[in-house]
Amino acid sequence: MASMKTPGDSGAFSVSPVPHKLERATPSGIRVLDCTIRDGGLMNRHHFDDRVVAAVHAACTDAGIDYMEIGYRASRKGIVAGEHGRWKYCLEEDIRRIVGERGPGPKLSIMADAGKCDYHEDIPPRRDSLVDLIRVACYAHQIPLALDMVKDARDKGYEATLNLMAVTTLSAEELDRTLPPLSTSGADALYVVDSFGALDLSETRRLVGKYLAAVAEKGIRVGIHAHNNLQLAFANTLEAFAAGATWLDATMAGLGRGAGNCPMELLLGYLGEHDYRLQPVLRCVDEVIEPLRDDLKWGFDLPYMINGFCNLHPRSAIAYNHAANEGCDIITFYESAVRESGTSHAATTPSSAATA
Repeated sequence: MASMKTPGDSGAFSVSPVPHKLERATPSGIRVLDCTIRDGGLMNRHHFDDRVVAAVHAACTDAGIDYMEIGYRASRKGIVAGEHGRWKYCLEEDIRRIVGERGPGPKLSIMADAGKCDYHEDIPPRRDSLVDLIRVACYAHQIPLALDMVKDARDKGYEATLNLMAVTTLSAEELDRTLPPLSTSGADALYVVDSFGALDLSETRRLVGKYLAAVAEKGIRVGIHAHNNLQLAFANTLEAFAAGATWLDATMAGLGRGAGNCPMELLLGYLGEHDYRLQPVLRCVDEVIEPLRDDLKWGFDLPYMINGFCNLHPRSAIAYNHAANEGCDIITFYESAVRESGTSHAATTPSSAATA
């Protein structure tokens, strides 16, 4: 059998066998979720034309994808007209204009950020909505609010997930304190969210193992949402899957904030035609998504890579790219990121404390 290099606990590389194909930890129960419009909306302030949203929905339908996340449900109090597109708010009439009434197709998901959604008023009972799944996103300090949001969604009849953001910023002690209350959430799945694209394969596997140990007895599944700063989003998704994660996020052509996400076409190509159909996604990527790249400029580049190595939010890389590098070369950007993070670079395995 061939061999490959994998990062060990110390950040050094060791040789281990390459499996011909990763074995599924759970043969049934897999859920593929497309978040092209929701995560991709962070690159254009959610100003997607209906044509694009409808094309993604049609591709998800024809490909047999389980869920399509059509955007956010955010508070509209004090909004500035025109600042954000309609997929920041996902009003029921906008969703209905795209998908019609209930029929064939993926279940629909929206994301509600803790502290940014007036969920008691903004999310109606399930019977009055086309949405099936509420994904609650929070940081560790927002867990009490997030738990109430999950309960509110479940009480209203929705499926719900809890997406704990920026897990790579948590120490081992913080993560150990965080997981027990999440195991009581009643969510359908708890997500490992690599917000900064900083995870490597060994860290991903250990995190999924920790999450599963905390929630499996409660009937909660584990999901993975990976970013591609280090070009590991697809690999980390497969590693999470092999470790037992069964809710898998991806986007068409990897469209998503900054460096983007696990590409849907790679994930479906791996999972195979027995489970999903690749051709509709290929057509959507080729005809609809790739033409957006020149304007939206998502995907791997040096500033996003540096922020991934340094376990930093992509905002500084986004600002660097939008400023067309004015007044700052890439070495200056790198040195600034290193100072901010307090690390040298990825050899320090930025999230190893959280996964020890």
